[in-house]
Amino acid sequence: MSAAARAMLGKVRKIVPPMLEKFHKGQLGRVAVIGGSADYTGAPYFSAMASARLGCDLSYVFCEPSAAPTIKSYSPNLMVSPILRSTVSISQAQKEKEPSGEELAQPILDMLPRLHVLVIGPGLGRDIVTQKQVKAVIKAAKEHNPPIPMVLDADALWIVQTDPDLIKGHKECILTPNVVEFGRLAKSVGLDQSGDPEKACLELSKILGGVCIIQKGPVDYISQGVDTTVSEFEGGLKRAGGQGDTLTGSLGTLLAWREVYHEKLWDIGEEMSRAETLLIAAFGGSAITRECSRRAFATKQRSLQASDLTEQVHESFLTLIGETTPGLKQNL
Repeated sequence: MSAAARAMLGKVRKIVPPMLEKFHKGQLGRVAVIGGSADYTGAPYFSAMASARLGCDLSYVFCEPSAAPTIKSYSPNLMVSPILRSTVSISQAQKEKEPSGEELAQPILDMLPRLHVLVIGPGLGRDIVTQKQVKAVIKAAKEHNPPIPMVLDADALWIVQTDPDLIKGHKECILTPNVVEFGRLAKSVGLDQSGDPEKACLELSKILGGVCIIQKGPVDYISQGVDTTVSEFEGGLKRAGGQGDTLTGSLGTLLAWREVYHEKLWDIGEEMSRAETLLIAAFGGSAITRECSRRAFATKQRSLQASDLTEQVHESFLTLIGETTPGLKQNL
């Protein structure tokens, strides 16, 4: 591990809250994953479980009704609400009325004050009603006072690609595109990304007004438009579907911890800026996910599946960051 990576992990450790008797349920993380459709039920589960395994207190899934029974069957630890709509799940009267995105999104909008972070995209799909609803949620979260941090992945990135202004200037947001998705995003804002990928990541973040970007690949380039860092931790060699969901869920918990860090729920010492902690949270999520992949591949090799990464989240956290609470299990 390089000195720079070790220093960044040391900063990640600063935003990890200690587990104190004075805290109550929900204070150390309330994260909601918005996604899950008839065809895709695994992705929101993997994301929400990664968030829970890393240590958030309350892990929600807001999914399309047809996906809810299946996702609920995966784990009783998740709170699954079938409040995401699709062309199939709205009534005939609604189809004739063509409700606005805000009307469709109201059940989710009512939940926003109770949440620390939204993770949008895992298993979302591209149904036009769902996309309309989600756009309204993204807009409301950005305009909320204070703005609600978000992680956008998969088909949520497709929404951003079609309407970059939707998230422009949201400095509490992390996008997690792979190389292909990054190229589409760059093209949508007229950015030539044929040169240095690290520089391209920085420039795209600047164009989007300080949105943090994790460009996934052999190494992860990370920038929030001010600073850039590279996550070069070793990962596994198997590219199983669903591994990116471990990243989004981990980011959800780290962003929630970032919120309570800035609320100063414990003695944090000298406070880091929100721009710096956004980059730190992004780096931490990348590092943990890559370590999960490395550990899972060492055991499963070609048979590795996304669920194998889920089982490695806590051990990867201990290995890279370590426990901040005296008396609990420390670094492995």
